Amino acid sequence: MDPNLLFWKREGQSFLRRLQTWVNLLDPTHLLSSDDEVQKARTLLESGESLNAEVDPAVTLALSSVHADSGNTLPIVFRPPAVFPISAPLVVASLLPHNRVRHALFWQFLLQSYNAGFNFANRNSSSEQKKKMSLTQLLLVTGTVSYATCAGALPQIFMYRLGIRSPPVQTFFRSILPVPLCAALAFLSVQTIRSEEADNGIQVFDYNGNPLGLSKAAGEKAVRETALSRAAMFGVTAGIPSVLVMLLQRTRLFQRNSLLVAPFRHISVAVILGLMIPVSFSLFPQLGTIKREELEEELQAAAVGQQLFYHRGL
Repeated sequence: MDPNLLFWKREGQSFLRRLQTWVNLLDPTHLLSSDDEVQKARTLLESGESLNAEVDPAVTLALSSVHADSGNTLPIVFRPPAVFPISAPLVVASLLPHNRVRHALFWQFLLQSYNAGFNFANRNSSSEQKKKMSLTQLLLVTGTVSYATCAGALPQIFMYRLGIRSPPVQTFFRSILPVPLCAALAFLSVQTIRSEEADNGIQVFDYNGNPLGLSKAAGEKAVRETALSRAAMFGVTAGIPSVLVMLLQRTRLFQRNSLLVAPFRHISVAVILGLMIPVSFSLFPQLGTIKREELEEELQAAAVGQQLFYHRGL
């Protein structure tokens, strides 16, 4: 079993433990490390000399920079520590009440493109024989980005086309509708980009780390769990600031100083996103488990024990 997965097997089965680990792994200073430093850190992780991410910075660097399946160094923009610095301004901008549809489409395109790239780079690639992106994968990414961009801008499109001027209806389209919409699009992006994992299956392991074969059931479970975690991250990020703004607009301070509403919303979106990234990454174990009876019959016959393991991806 890959040392990356072995670490999560030992340390990643408790939510609080996973959360503590992800807080360490998401340190943006890891992005300053060179490829040589990352490879040295991976070599140390493979040697098994240390698997304690709390005390060994080399372990955290390897876990946050190297793909668990391929062993390749992840592109710097798609490493977990880069998620907040890159996505925070994109999420804030995409939730702005744009006056022009093209502005909404532009920011949605940037956000959905980054989400699609991150989902693809951090997928489970255990069933793939080619390292290059296939035509099917390219079409999935392109289609997902196109659809999600248009769907994400629907509130602005409706308001512009219908000429909505009613404050309650504007509040609905600007503050309420984006919450389920953000969650649904995040869920859809993961499900679509990583659909081949459910179609082709992913590698499953026994307790000792021995590979048993490819399982479509495990692939479906891995993709579903990741999609739910991503939907929670974007849904909560869009929802809580809207609720806070609605409550604070009733206070005298915000009634007298209406200009405070916009900066408060932007800051709260960034803060909630920063908190939700490690929480969402921790919702499900990186090394997922699946019961033996849920596997395909041919894998059940070869399995030892009642519980098997798989890499969930991110």
